[in-house]
Amino acid sequence: MSYSEAQPVRISSEPAQLQALEPVLEKVRAAVGDVPTLLTLAEDIGRTAPKPGEGNTAKLWELLASVTAVDVAAGRVLEPHLDALAILAQAGVPAGVENEPQGTWGVFAAEGPGMKLEAKRSADGGYVLNGSKPWCSLAAQLDGAVITAHTEDNTRAAFALDLKHQGVTAETPVWTSRGLKEIPSGTVHFDQVEAWPVNQGSWYFKRPGFAWGGMGVAACWLGGVVAVARDYEKTLTKAAANGREPDQIALASLGEIDRILATTTGYLAQTAERIDAGDLEGSDPDGPSPWPEALRVRGTVAAAVERVQTLVTQNLGPGPLAFDEAYGKRMADLSLYIRQHHAMRDDAQLGALALKGDRSW
Repeated sequence: MSYSEAQPVRISSEPAQLQALEPVLEKVRAAVGDVPTLLTLAEDIGRTAPKPGEGNTAKLWELLASVTAVDVAAGRVLEPHLDALAILAQAGVPAGVENEPQGTWGVFAAEGPGMKLEAKRSADGGYVLNGSKPWCSLAAQLDGAVITAHTEDNTRAAFALDLKHQGVTAETPVWTSRGLKEIPSGTVHFDQVEAWPVNQGSWYFKRPGFAWGGMGVAACWLGGVVAVARDYEKTLTKAAANGREPDQIALASLGEIDRILATTTGYLAQTAERIDAGDLEGSDPDGPSPWPEALRVRGTVAAAVERVQTLVTQNLGPGPLAFDEAYGKRMADLSLYIRQHHAMRDDAQLGALALKGDRSW
């Protein structure tokens, strides 16, 4: 096998519309493993990429899925940059970010034991950040970030900052994982770093775009597993051409994969339509909140990924994992990426919401 062809992932667009993605995907395929080039591509893509909730959410998710289908790490580079641009657009560009965000951006919202990033007002009425933040992917190579910090009123808020500020120190993590090895996520330390509020208070967590962004990550997971499924189908086709027809187990597995992916992509298409129609804005207290839907989408896609990976590895055995670089990389990258999903803890949150009546059944 080789790195996936520049074949888009369809969620709802017509095939002819998806062809417009192919030149970008060819560039991504040529840049696999080259993070600086992938960052440059992300910046270029961000200039014209759709933003969630503006009428083309499915096209945004197709873009994310298609890039990730070429290479999971490439999707992991692109998604946070587009998410940061969407957050800044939803908030109105902060005063310290002139005109439009420049360069490539990340979103750093993770918390870690023994670490705290604090935001305090400075003498000139702005804010300065002090402390540490874990899981800051590619911080040393990005230009800016949307980052959450603890404020003086004991809440968390989002801020925009320049990662090239002299008070920013990005650790080089001991990254032992085979997965996403180009994108180590380490701790970053902040010492009197100037930052600008992204809207006010806890807006970052309460906005509908918080849920939409979580679904965008799920679109990346979907793209990664579509590539795994394509690997499997190509292997069966090649074996049949060489006189080894797939047996009933292999065909049953392919049928289950087809059923899973058809159902999952259909669900994303339906959800994207609801977002664009304003059904998942969350502004009406008596209307549907976007967060339960995000939990459903993420859980559904995560389960699809894990099941398809299991079916493919069971059928193909250890050979491609041991000897096929592209297949092994894709499997390792995707296995690590999918662990951003909180699994049963997210289901527990969804179950609590269902008990309160937030369900459609």
